[in-house]
Amino acid sequence: MENKYNIGIVGAAGYTGGELLRLLLNHPKIAIAFALSRSQAGNAVSSVHTDLFGETDLVFTNEYIDTIDVLFLCLPHKESKNWIESHSISNNVKIIDLGNDFRLEGAFNKGEFVYGLPEMNSEAIKSANYIANPGCFATAIQLALLPLAKAELLQTVYTTGITGSTGAGQSLQQTTHFTWRANNISAYKTLTHQHVAEICNTLEKLTNHKVNLEFVPWRGDFTRGIFTSSTLQTNLDIAALTALYEDFYKSNPFVFVSKETIDLKQVVNTNKCLLHIEKEGDHIVIHSVIDNLIKGASGQAVHNMNLMLGFEPTLGLKLKASAF
Repeated sequence: MENKYNIGIVGAAGYTGGELLRLLLNHPKIAIAFALSRSQAGNAVSSVHTDLFGETDLVFTNEYIDTIDVLFLCLPHKESKNWIESHSISNNVKIIDLGNDFRLEGAFNKGEFVYGLPEMNSEAIKSANYIANPGCFATAIQLALLPLAKAELLQTVYTTGITGSTGAGQSLQQTTHFTWRANNISAYKTLTHQHVAEICNTLEKLTNHKVNLEFVPWRGDFTRGIFTSSTLQTNLDIAALTALYEDFYKSNPFVFVSKETIDLKQVVNTNKCLLHIEKEGDHIVIHSVIDNLIKGASGQAVHNMNLMLGFEPTLGLKLKASAF
């Protein structure tokens, strides 16, 4: 029998932890050693993630086991650093953090976290021991803008984006109630969203000047997916822009440039990002769509793990879109 890598998931009862379980239960090179949850310890994984009934006999634990190869942290923001510091983790264990603790400041007592955006940092990810997985809005917006940043065409960008209710996490809030979300949309964190600094930090590493991102996020009346639209000025025509984007992403297995309009259902339940460019006068709009829980979180984390362990990047990630 082929040897498999053992992984552990901390925060396995939440949305991103559940998505990791779904992906890794079907990954041919991976065995799940434990699914840790403080709130669900002792309960069957399938009692929380009920779609996994019949798929696994795993039981949630509250005990960390250090005989693993890769540790995924699916904790609320600002909790990962404290969790790492309060547990004895072998230097041989690779860590992928899906929170925001290390996205801007990667240093900690064991080493440096590498920012886990494979479309920009694939070589660094391959040799890294610690990965800071990007945020969901950050992923969608960065993928829309990376080619322009590399071509020195970014200065001020105006972006709007709408996300499903799963982007708010599993803890119940007023704005995640069905009665509030149904037939409703609203803007939130206007021009102050926490992902702006993360996005600009990445883009400014590709360009030689400051990038101004004016971002207005929206809550949508659906469960999963992100649709962003970024507007800026350029003299390049559509043909040149399309060629620029296709060349940038030509060797990437998950990002595709569409000449036709795009929509969320094309990417929900997949690790894909679709991009579409429109131009009117000297203004362009780059549309970007991803699944916030897969490409924007757990799928991207698996992509990073594949790179770290020397696997084919798409292993375990050839998923079917919901389509209808």
